[in-house]
Amino acid sequence: MNATDALAAARQAVSDGKLSETAVENIQRWLTEDRYAQYRDQVAAEIAQQKWQALDDAFWTIIPFGTGGRRGRMHPIGSNAINDRTIGESAQGLADYVVDYHKGQKDLSCVIAYDTRHQSRHFAELCAGIMVAAGFKVYFLDDYRATPQLSFAVRYKNCDCGIMVTASHNPPSDNAVKVYWSSGAQVLPPHDKAIIDRVMSCEEIRVTPFAEAQAEGKVEIITKEIDEAFVKVASEQAFEGSRDVRILYTPLHGVGAEAVMPLLAADGFTDVEVYGPHAEKSGDFPNVPGHVSNPENKAVFDAPVEYAQAGGFDLVLATDPDCDRLGVAAPLTLDPSGPWGTFNGNQIGALLADYILGKRKQAGTLSADHYVIKTLVTTELVRSLCDSYGVRCVGDLLVGFKYIAQAMDANGPDKFVFGTEESHGYLVGQYCRDKDGAVACMLLSELAADMKQRGVSMHEHLAALYRTHGLHREQLINLFMEGSEGMAAMQRLMKAFRESPPESMAGIPVTRVRDYLNSVATDTATGESSPLGDPVGNLILMDLAEEGNYVAARPSGTEPKIKLYVFTKLSADESQDLDVAAEKLGQRLEALESDMRAFAKANS
Repeated sequence: MNATDALAAARQAVSDGKLSETAVENIQRWLTEDRYAQYRDQVAAEIAQQKWQALDDAFWTIIPFGTGGRRGRMHPIGSNAINDRTIGESAQGLADYVVDYHKGQKDLSCVIAYDTRHQSRHFAELCAGIMVAAGFKVYFLDDYRATPQLSFAVRYKNCDCGIMVTASHNPPSDNAVKVYWSSGAQVLPPHDKAIIDRVMSCEEIRVTPFAEAQAEGKVEIITKEIDEAFVKVASEQAFEGSRDVRILYTPLHGVGAEAVMPLLAADGFTDVEVYGPHAEKSGDFPNVPGHVSNPENKAVFDAPVEYAQAGGFDLVLATDPDCDRLGVAAPLTLDPSGPWGTFNGNQIGALLADYILGKRKQAGTLSADHYVIKTLVTTELVRSLCDSYGVRCVGDLLVGFKYIAQAMDANGPDKFVFGTEESHGYLVGQYCRDKDGAVACMLLSELAADMKQRGVSMHEHLAALYRTHGLHREQLINLFMEGSEGMAAMQRLMKAFRESPPESMAGIPVTRVRDYLNSVATDTATGESSPLGDPVGNLILMDLAEEGNYVAARPSGTEPKIKLYVFTKLSADESQDLDVAAEKLGQRLEALESDMRAFAKANS
């Protein structure tokens, strides 16, 4: 089938309701414009085979830059898929912008790394070839390596930018590029918009073959250098204390062992084992439930915990495929053979915040000028902990660790103590500007050993924090809305939250709606509005009549879903009997989730 016939067939498919209007618009570009000439036959072939659903998924939009870069399902063709063209556009747009930004400077450089996903190495080599063709020196991590190592390497080598090829914890079908600025943080305004403009207008992708670039010295392998330097600087974030704890670690088929194991060894932990069934580096993630290596999912811990119970381990740690997120499970008491429980991202963040602040206070290295950073949808227990230690909490951030990195530099990195987000991302120190699952593993292991020495389990320690600061319980609800219809449903739902929010949730009146996209807070009783100021982003928070209880909604920046957040709290006085308090908040969470889902169903 030639291009003309293919385009006619695609337009007929729109008339037949098998293909969306926006998909055929993008298909037309790929069939007629010179920049897509090498893909023309493949597009025509899929049309001839009437792969309408696959074509609609691949072409209904142009894959965007979200909070984690450009991420999506891999498909050889398509404007809404990860493939050589969309990855190439991303690297070319970055290269063109950096060259322009530096006014043609000749000594530009870029670090590139990749994880265990399908085609990650191929995409990394493609990006390297594009950067070299644009005049960059490329430093290449020539093996599976962690995202925080890439962030560190950008800073360590004084590079102008960096590229990480990973889709983090997404399913095996996905891949992505994360784009980093010279700070080691993912790109932020105004650079992100300027790069996107160049990506979207990219005509020609210029590539130097990887082997040729390497032979000419324009690609330099720095894997060993970065491994050693990363472990050295990350281990400097350690605190003194016991190391008597038995650890089972699972990389969930990702890159984590190369970062976590050397770091734990450098910090003095000797009784550490990698969980065998998850040790294989595989983009299929074969031995985790649903083949999704997300440490936020309790199910990934089922098999490791069973092994840990039988083997007398004190702790199970898990990192996602690119090792920037941490998940944790531990015994409810100090008896490893007894029942275990996992911690959610908010609980891990609170435990680490308390541990780090406590150690810093004990060492006399904490002042009123020091600060902790969290996002707007991360537990307010962190703020309460900061108050108790007499340090600032910078907590008005949008979702995305790049905003934590930005706040570090804006507030002075010398006074930065800890950064945390509810989606299992954590950082200490100044060595990088992204969340680091490896250093979080190290600090969590120190905490576990500290608690073991005191004769208290980590669950018991968390309970003590709740009694002191009040029980905080949070819940995340993911509503997946895929494809063009899903995008329209997400837009309808966010519009409904803004324009006609629920009057009450779980029987508690909604008193205020904070709309961060339009920077306005509205009192629901009076209808009066007041400016919110920064930050600006597609996030809505609805405060309830009971202090510390609120709900939030935002579209994901990396996956086709809306995230609904539920936050509940009781005072310290109400939390002394934790069983009673937990029952009360459990019922409230259940009611809030039910009401949120009902509202979403009726308005999407």
